[in-house]
Amino acid sequence: ALMAGVPPFIGFYSKLFILQQVVSEGYVILAIIAVIFAVISAYYYLQIIKTMYFDDADKDIVVSAPIDLKVVLSINGALILIIGLMPSYWMNLSVSLF
Repeated sequence: ALMAGVPPFIGFYSKLFILQQVVSEGYVILAIIAVIFAVISAYYYLQIIKTMYFDDADKDIVVSAPIDLKVVLSINGALILIIGLMPSYWMNLSVSLF
């Protein structure tokens, strides 16, 4: 629901503010197209949620991942955490590099 932009989640307010600014700049057609695509994407996001939480599972599937995939995903998760916890450092670094 967050990615779909459903109220009262933060995804809704970010889309709302962007669309308000687009309309205030006179790009009404662009805002209409954005709303259409938001509705289409919300349908697909909500289908995933419905499947995960409300549909019955056909069978229990045990998924195992190779060790290299686990390592890559662990490093990726750690980097996302580090970047998310210290965004100003990374922003300043990128500004100084470019």
